[in-house]
Amino acid sequence: MKRRDVLLAALALLVVWQIAAMIVSLPILPPPLEVLRVFFRELRQDLLVHFAVSLWRVTAGMALSVLAAAPAGLAIGGSRRLNRFFSPLVYLLYPIPKVVLVPVVILFLGIGDVAKIAILFLILFFQILVLVRDQASGLPPQLIQSLRSLGAGRRALFRFVYLPASLPAILTALRQSIGTAVAVLYITELSATKYGLGYYIYYKGSSLLDYPAMYAGVIAMSLLGLGMYFSVDWLERKWCKWKFVS
Repeated sequence: MKRRDVLLAALALLVVWQIAAMIVSLPILPPPLEVLRVFFRELRQDLLVHFAVSLWRVTAGMALSVLAAAPAGLAIGGSRRLNRFFSPLVYLLYPIPKVVLVPVVILFLGIGDVAKIAILFLILFFQILVLVRDQASGLPPQLIQSLRSLGAGRRALFRFVYLPASLPAILTALRQSIGTAVAVLYITELSATKYGLGYYIYYKGSSLLDYPAMYAGVIAMSLLGLGMYFSVDWLERKWCKWKFVS
């Protein structure tokens, strides 16, 4: 995706926002220029701190989920025995909405960052696990057999076959999980914390009724998600160059 297209889309959204603000003409929907002015003002105060805290939480949760789910998905997808054993467990746990576990996780782990990161980990783990497992199990058996006939062991297969073949699935899972991760992050930061963009948005909007600052927080959370999304795109272009060869 070209940067020009992204800028044009952002400009179109600002125009629609401005028109909607003029039609509604209420304090709950301030015009975008006012919100942008407040956004840059709040950056010089405490908004940047809230952004950094949220970035740390969502990055840690996603990194831990990848480190745990990617090897597990490769192992399950590369072994019929493991796939037969773990697939029923995955099918039982994957559809359960992990958001309902938020009170349970807080009861066990407290109200600090550990609980919030653990919730993000639980939600993203199964998304990444399923996609990587499906990608690994979908490799042609003839390819695996031919490499084994040349003397490739299990470790070599995982390093030179399963991992490169599953890398696009890992990045796709990350890309699909970013929206979920940011949404869950907002939910986890609504209570039992004084830092984070979720807390900032709720406090400014519901407690202080400072709607321009509330929308400034929404912009900051949107930039957080967009930044992570573009980072995954950059990693894909760096690690999966063969996908972009015409």
